[in-house]
Amino acid sequence: MKKGIHPESYRPVVFKDMSNGDCFLSRSTCATKDTIEFEGETYPLVKLEISSSSHPFYTGKSKLVDTAGRVDKFLSRYGNRKK
Repeated sequence: MKKGIHPESYRPVVFKDMSNGDCFLSRSTCATKDTIEFEGETYPLVKLEISSSSHPFYTGKSKLVDTAGRVDKFLSRYGNRKK
């Protein structure tokens, strides 16, 4: 890697998928105050709602992820309109 082309805050960070608990280590400049113990080391933690380990496109499984209640709001507004 070339010296001096990355920002000073470019460091190892653990990303945690909150929907299934999977964690992976990568390098990032994301600002975070949370930390986690990962493989015997302490790293900054970035929490994700969905990642490749839980996304239906990558897993091949259709799964409903509704974190903000959008599906319930839609169903209460429009309900079941089958004729």
